[in-house]
Amino acid sequence: MTTLAQEPPYESHELSDEPWGGSEGYATHDVTNQPPPLAPYDASDDTALLEGVRREGAGWAEDGLRRLGRRAGSAEAQEWGDLANRHEPVLRTHDRYGNRVDEVEYHPSWHHLMRVAVGEGLAGAPWADDRHGAHVARTAGGLVWGHTEAGHGCPTSMTYAAVPALRAQPELAKVYEPLLTSREYEPGLRTPTDKRGLLAGMGMTEKQGGSDVRTNSTTATATAEPGVYTLRGHKWFTSAPMCDVFLVLAQAAGGLSCFLVPRVLPDGTRNTFRIQRLKDKLGNRSNASSEPEFDGTVAWLVGPEGQGVKTIIEMVNCTRLDCVMASATLMRKTLVEAGHHVRHRTAFGARLVDQPLMRNVLADLALESEAATTLTLRLAGAADRAVRGDEGEAAFRRLATAVGKYWVTKRGPAFTAEALECLGGNGYVEESGMPRHYREAPLLSIWEGSGNVNALDVLRALGRSPAAAHALFGELSLARGADARLDTAADRLRAGLAEASETGARRLVELMALTLQASLLVRHAPPAVADAFCATRLGGDWGHAFGTLPDTADLDGILARALPGED
Repeated sequence: MTTLAQEPPYESHELSDEPWGGSEGYATHDVTNQPPPLAPYDASDDTALLEGVRREGAGWAEDGLRRLGRRAGSAEAQEWGDLANRHEPVLRTHDRYGNRVDEVEYHPSWHHLMRVAVGEGLAGAPWADDRHGAHVARTAGGLVWGHTEAGHGCPTSMTYAAVPALRAQPELAKVYEPLLTSREYEPGLRTPTDKRGLLAGMGMTEKQGGSDVRTNSTTATATAEPGVYTLRGHKWFTSAPMCDVFLVLAQAAGGLSCFLVPRVLPDGTRNTFRIQRLKDKLGNRSNASSEPEFDGTVAWLVGPEGQGVKTIIEMVNCTRLDCVMASATLMRKTLVEAGHHVRHRTAFGARLVDQPLMRNVLADLALESEAATTLTLRLAGAADRAVRGDEGEAAFRRLATAVGKYWVTKRGPAFTAEALECLGGNGYVEESGMPRHYREAPLLSIWEGSGNVNALDVLRALGRSPAAAHALFGELSLARGADARLDTAADRLRAGLAEASETGARRLVELMALTLQASLLVRHAPPAVADAFCATRLGGDWGHAFGTLPDTADLDGILARALPGED
């Protein structure tokens, strides 16, 4: 038997002619026909985005968006997104001495991402900004900074959404709003009023009911101090548990009510917020989602008893808009990745980007992406004007946000899968980043009400407020006469409203979304984009998968707009 001692000594490769390494490299490992890294790139280099920002009243923010876009597309920021997802949050229930601490530890990259997001005003800052278009600028910032990664958008979204809900209790808003609208990111659990900036979360769903929050069993018991209660119960899906304060639903004597729950009480002691576990999620891995238990947890009433859903609905409207925004961002990010790959990859004797069928796929994706971005910014414009007292825009926002939440987030998974396929096997490996985007895509349709919840919410909005339908058709009328296919769809939609049913809610809401997107593109996009969208999404000249645009579509015009710099 041969032993290691009997093995012949290794030869010195310094004297060998074999090209095994060093400066010569492996002769069989020359890398050709692979794209270079995408980063650095400008995530704001999106014509539809910039045009929408100007149109919706936030043109003053363009220079900042450009700066943020370059930072989002930098190699450093892209690496932060990767690392924050590879090194997932870790729950620490106790310290070394056995004291209950209920803390979640994040990778430093998470904090880098959060610091930029909060500093750029992507959390609560617009509520303290009197400029017209402040809420549009924030949404546009999310469309740009979201190119880094999606998970950290959860706490910034909830913080943004918490402010209008908290205003239902002016005494609490006076204390907490200046800190929730701050641009200072200060992680760690401390007395809220001793910090320079706060983050807010929300605790609504429970395991027995999910979206049916009226079945919540968490109880709220009034104390001798007016407005102060203690909570007892278990929440099922509370994300970002290291936020400073949470808006929570619980059953009080007067019915389901909304409460403010701080992690640290005003006297500096820890409030009872026992994190039972973190969710093992499909995607969104950088963001901790938890199951907290309340037991004698101190809480402050927000709004009247029994009006919890009404109080928190404003928060839901804001977070639903952010789901639309995040899905549109994911579409744009994966389109950019796909476009970069096909520009630098050759197959069958030609660059992929020059091959007709690949151009059809990319152009079809580009139409979907532009429609999503344009609708997102229109919704943000409605939100901005509604905050300033425009009742018509408030009615439009109430209906159209639910419509957009249903449809744009539904399109995300199919879109992301097609963009991933443009990279072939290269897109199926984790290093490409595309699997992370693909896992993220379904989340946005689930959070803040799944497809059925949003479709039925549209029916409720139509039934309760005639102004909602009036606002929608008023918007559609602005494009009347510009495209016969759009006019026909709008007429079909009006007829469909008269026969609306729960069974057909998805079909009706889909038609609403496509008609609304088409009207926006007809009014604001070039003819190449508007005509192809109307022909396919409304006119039926389309297949059942992306890449089935008709031969008459102006692929070159669509791609020149969607992928600037194509040669």
